[in-house]
Amino acid sequence: MSKYFYMPSVSAMGVNCLTEVPKYIKENEFKKGLIVTDSVLVQIGLVGKVTELLEKNDIGYVIYDGTKPNPTVKNVNDGLSLLKENECDFVISLGGGSPHDCAKGIALLATNGGDIKDYEGVNKSKYPQLPLITINTTAGTASEMTIFSIITDEDRHIKMALVDKHMTPVMAVNDPMLMVAMPKSLTSATGMDALTHSIEAYVSTNATPITDACAEKSIELIAKYLKRAVENGNDIKARDMMAYAEFLAGMAFNNASLGYVHAMAHQLGGFYDLPHGVCNAVLLPHVQEFNAKVSAERLKKVASIMGIDVDEMTNEEGAKACIEAIKDLSKSIGIPSGLKELGAKEEDFDVLAENALKDACGLTNPVVATHKDIVQIFKNAF
Repeated sequence: MSKYFYMPSVSAMGVNCLTEVPKYIKENEFKKGLIVTDSVLVQIGLVGKVTELLEKNDIGYVIYDGTKPNPTVKNVNDGLSLLKENECDFVISLGGGSPHDCAKGIALLATNGGDIKDYEGVNKSKYPQLPLITINTTAGTASEMTIFSIITDEDRHIKMALVDKHMTPVMAVNDPMLMVAMPKSLTSATGMDALTHSIEAYVSTNATPITDACAEKSIELIAKYLKRAVENGNDIKARDMMAYAEFLAGMAFNNASLGYVHAMAHQLGGFYDLPHGVCNAVLLPHVQEFNAKVSAERLKKVASIMGIDVDEMTNEEGAKACIEAIKDLSKSIGIPSGLKELGAKEEDFDVLAENALKDACGLTNPVVATHKDIVQIFKNAF
């Protein structure tokens, strides 16, 4: 069976790599960009860092700063209208997963037309999106380099998973200097999001030696540097290594895909408007406990990578050690212990489970779950 590996054609990493963006724009003769971001990043001056670079290089732009933490269909439509009104020929997204996902929706509709709901699922578009340059300010979602976009459908109160090869950005930028402003809570949530990406890709039915290598290195870096980045946001070494970790995690899941953690977390986010990374962190150990019946050997390896001595353990014991290590890391960086603390309600689990089983991210989970199984996992995480 053929395997495909998707990632941006150019990825800039390291301190002050943001300065490379104008050169890339000019080399490709892009004229005017739509900057997709949010109001907070405007207020704290990060958007200004980008616009200053563009102005110095005589590159035109217009700003859409209406992106919500869980970007909506309306956000995509509003941004698309602004793009068309100003005749933009490329898109820049600045922020974490929310602006990147919103920008992908805008760029895809700009070339394919229709409604963003038409593209829910896998590879529904015909044409590549408008050129998209993604400038990252968090270390977690990896949306700056993936073929995934998560858009909230306000009418159905669900998060739609769009998985489309045509949404691959042309350039991804991970400058740790843009990440020092991240508060501890966001650093924790995005870091656990990256860990979830790596572990779900590692146990995925679509894993390959390439994605395994990316996932293993990502897990190693997260285990070493996440707590350090949370404790001191100005630790540039930790920020830089977490940027590499989340990018490697993106390389893994962009090609091996994900599992039920994401399929379930999307429903919690869409239903209650909860932060994605926190939902992933809470669900991750419980889903892996469910997966351990077939993935124990791989989870034992994850435990080893996270620093647990598993030499004398069986695969099953190693899997349990992995699950405990995940819980310990979450606790040490202030992640809530259960869904109850996030405001989820048990009476909603039936609907949440039904929608989770429709999510494309669950297709590569190593164990096929029933509706009853998913409800039970929600209850275990409550």
